[in-house]
Amino acid sequence: MIHNLFSTLFQVIVPLSLPVLAGALLSRFKQLEIKPLLTLVLYYLTPVLIFHTLMNAEVSHQDIYLTLAYSLLSLLLLWAIANGFGKLFKLPSSDIAGLTLISAFTNSVNYGIPLILLAFGQIGLDKASVYIVLQMVIVNTIGIYFAARSHFNIKNAIKSVFSLPAIYAALLALLFRMLHLSLPSGIESGVSMIAEAYSPVVLAILGIQMMNVKTEKLDRTTQTTFWTGMGIRLIVAPLIALFCLNLLNIDGILHSVLLVLACMPVAVNAGILAQKFNASPKIVTKCILWTTLLSFFVLPFIIVLVK
Repeated sequence: MIHNLFSTLFQVIVPLSLPVLAGALLSRFKQLEIKPLLTLVLYYLTPVLIFHTLMNAEVSHQDIYLTLAYSLLSLLLLWAIANGFGKLFKLPSSDIAGLTLISAFTNSVNYGIPLILLAFGQIGLDKASVYIVLQMVIVNTIGIYFAARSHFNIKNAIKSVFSLPAIYAALLALLFRMLHLSLPSGIESGVSMIAEAYSPVVLAILGIQMMNVKTEKLDRTTQTTFWTGMGIRLIVAPLIALFCLNLLNIDGILHSVLLVLACMPVAVNAGILAQKFNASPKIVTKCILWTTLLSFFVLPFIIVLVK
């Protein structure tokens, strides 16, 4: 097991850390502005990646139904738990919005795609593709609602969901597949090239966000939100994932990749949405920092166990 652990560490975790380190160095020595990069990700890279992944995923109908059921069930349970703790501790609405983002969304795209590919190969990525695409769609639809409702009314929050192109990219890809249409080879090559740029760019943003996390002392309410978010993401979320996987009788490699993705750190997109909609961004980015740092040590153990 020790051999497998070190092999996983050097073959999976080390390659993923390089773009994160590059982003951290750029932030430290060049004071790289993050807001233009966030716009680039939300309005350019994310919709192209969603379209490309949906167009090329090869999975069975059973995998699609099981993954959809798992995604919605786990999302509902994590949302209920985050809101329950928020009300229990009498947190302000912005903190509840941030806590929901921390609890419900993992870094399954920019971190998860290369991680699953390196750890489980192409068959693992094929099995994980439906969940990854669903997470991209959900975080750019329901996630925006979670973040925006902290200071928008429901009408404006729902309206903000449809102000970003991600949902339209997903619908367009589904339409293409239903009609058995494909892109011309030249356009397909361009779309593929853009999609491949997603992971290194967003991992670099993760490095920038980690460098920008402030270490000042938190007040009592902020500390409560932070530690609650860390507890849900690191302990409760994996247990919820196991419960949902067993309830739905999901097994094999699909079980393994879904469990690993459930144990990923807080999603970078959660930080992006928290900053964009002021959903306690300091707390969310601090949770991104610490769950990501811990993941470099925890994920190799989990991958070895499930494999």
